[in-house]
Amino acid sequence: MTSEDQRWRDPHADGTGTRTDTGPTRADRARSVGRGIGTGAKVTARGMAATGRVTGKVGRAVGRNARRAAGAQGAEQSGLNRLIYLHFFNTAGDAAVAISLAGSLFFQVPSGEARGQVALFLGLTMLPFAIVAPLIGPFLDKFSHGRRWAIGATQAVRAFLCWALAGGISGGTSPWLFAAALGVLVSSKAYGVTRAAAVPRLLPEGFTLVKANGRVSVSGLVGVSVSAPLAGLASLAGPEWSLRYAFLLFAVATVCAIRLPEAVDSSAGEGALAFRDETDDGRPGRRPRTRIPPAVAFALRANCGPRFLSGFLLMFMAFLLRENPPESSLSAELLIGVVVGGAGAGNAVGVALAAMLKKINPSVTVVLVLLLDAAAALLAALFYGVLFLALLGLVAGMAQTLAKFCLDSTIQRDIPERVQASAFARSDTTLQLAWVVGGFVGIAMPLEPARLGLSVAFTVLAAWTVFVLVNRVQQRPARRTPA
Repeated sequence: MTSEDQRWRDPHADGTGTRTDTGPTRADRARSVGRGIGTGAKVTARGMAATGRVTGKVGRAVGRNARRAAGAQGAEQSGLNRLIYLHFFNTAGDAAVAISLAGSLFFQVPSGEARGQVALFLGLTMLPFAIVAPLIGPFLDKFSHGRRWAIGATQAVRAFLCWALAGGISGGTSPWLFAAALGVLVSSKAYGVTRAAAVPRLLPEGFTLVKANGRVSVSGLVGVSVSAPLAGLASLAGPEWSLRYAFLLFAVATVCAIRLPEAVDSSAGEGALAFRDETDDGRPGRRPRTRIPPAVAFALRANCGPRFLSGFLLMFMAFLLRENPPESSLSAELLIGVVVGGAGAGNAVGVALAAMLKKINPSVTVVLVLLLDAAAALLAALFYGVLFLALLGLVAGMAQTLAKFCLDSTIQRDIPERVQASAFARSDTTLQLAWVVGGFVGIAMPLEPARLGLSVAFTVLAAWTVFVLVNRVQQRPARRTPA
């Protein structure tokens, strides 16, 4: 007989007809445990409910403040806030795609094979863009009534490609995956061109282009900051989940693009910007053409340097840090994260410094950031290490952002309002071309020795700086000549 059974004596065993209870029963203990579990569950539920209420209140408060900031100073009435929302989801989706592909597609195959495939599909996808880029500006000038759908198409294409990538990225390294990944990149560049032409059409009363573009850029930084941790968590379950997350973001961005105000499609009273001497032929319906001012041409040329470096670093560093990393205990993925993180921090610094544009000369600033880019590339080539690579990323991000704000300021100052939409479309197309050239050079550079590629980047930037300054000097006498 067990000890448990001995606690109970048969009521008829002692002849008294009574039962002797020597302790709690199993049922009593079960009920006690059940009550304890129930109490714990209730406490946990109350705690979770309270946490949910606090999180919900904080989320709603953040959402209200974000909507209030996006629609402040007439941005809600003009529709600029809708473009801000669109850019938030666009950059959030781009961040999710970058995180998905950084640790999966480009690290699943040997570097030499991956470089060959990237170079092939970069040529197949970006080369046609480079060829037709000079035609994009005039095309948008002529067929400007479908800009909302053009912007929406760049988002919808990326949503489709992200869904396709999510379905195949875990099954191998098919060359078509590289094609889809670079297709996302091409669509992102096309979005930049179409968005640039939309901003001048959504300016609130008394708003400057620099201020509007600054607000849009800030929304992009917020989008990256919010989306990157979420995409990182999703990628822990597999890169396909962060790509599905990107699909949802681009799907929302597609809806945001279609819901942009009708003013985005309106070109009433606008003219077109000409990069070369062009005369109106008097044909009915042809918009008047304005010659690009020398100051705008100078700022645009200077901006090509930082854009070149941005494309170069993206393609070159992705393979250099994998095959020939500097002496460090960090993995290749973390090293790439350091450089990319530095570029992101540089973008934030550039946005902050743009607030000082009222106190500085944009034509001087674009030259200074071009020189800073060249100096950072030189330091990285001479002292190849984690610190100087992070500094290069920081300077490259800051220079690209600050130079673009200087270009915006120059366009606002020197180009008539009726031509500004065309100016933004054509100038942004030129900058995308500079990025493409930098990407091709980055792919073509050998990875050994590591300093060679960085030295080439410095040489190109230094030569481009001389070219920009020489052209500036040559234009000054012509500008003083009376008409």
